[in-house]
Amino acid sequence: VQLVESGGGLVQAGDSLRLSCAASGGAFMSNAMGWFRQAPGKEREFVAAISRSGAITYYEDSVKGRFTISRDNAKNTVYLQMNSLKPEDTAVYYCAQKSGGPLFYTRQAYDFDVWGQGTQVTVSS
Repeated sequence: VQLVESGGGLVQAGDSLRLSCAASGGAFMSNAMGWFRQAPGKEREFVAAISRSGAITYYEDSVKGRFTISRDNAKNTVYLQMNSLKPEDTAVYYCAQKSGGPLFYTRQAYDFDVWGQGTQVTVSS
């Protein structure tokens, strides 16, 4: 299984970006997906996750109401729509797969077993 993120870039505060994560080599519909981020000097943190069907989504509190996670199982792709971006959103964003089984509303990176290479998001003030 391979995950490839795209869509990162340099934007100004208040702007929007949409990240994409294309999955290949596995049964995408069988796996829950998540987005994490890591800022310089900080630990990787949970951002959002979505269930296999897309019916369940949940978010880290600081992005709730601004970010939306979604998936298109026909395209083997998960998205992260980010609106009203803030400088504190600056980080490398990683797509991750939780292979098999339900999410159980986990926010732990160790529950996700396949990771993309990351895409940089930089928000200037």
